[in-house]
Amino acid sequence: MEAALGPVFGADRQLIRDGTYFVVEQGHELVGCGGWSRRKAVFGGDRERAGEDAELNPALDPARIRAFFVHPDWARRGIGRLILAKCEEAIRAAGFREAVLVATLTGEPLYAAFGYAVRERYEVPLGSGLTLPVVRMGKSWPAV
Repeated sequence: MEAALGPVFGADRQLIRDGTYFVVEQGHELVGCGGWSRRKAVFGGDRERAGEDAELNPALDPARIRAFFVHPDWARRGIGRLILAKCEEAIRAAGFREAVLVATLTGEPLYAAFGYAVRERYEVPLGSGLTLPVVRMGKSWPAV
């Protein structure tokens, strides 16, 4: 997991600036977070990116589900489901008819339960010969 910090798991402050990132707190403890994006990047922190990604066209491009993390002590309590439901609500309100994501294998069951279908399985190189197996998933909604 430490090898994935930075290239895969890292802060993407663009999500915060865009107002598309959600957090769940218990008291003063951050127990979960996740968001969506109207920008090109599908995953990765801003450490690996120079400048802002261009905005996507909701009529042509899918929104991105991004940067979901739930503290292990809070797993299986509905936090990921709550954040994903809020993301989908915001995505549809922004005019997008489709969303895509790249999930870790541990996140795949959550997205599958929400109707996301597997589109591709592959491995992300992390350096030093290490890779992270991931799954690209997507979901479409009918036009309103």
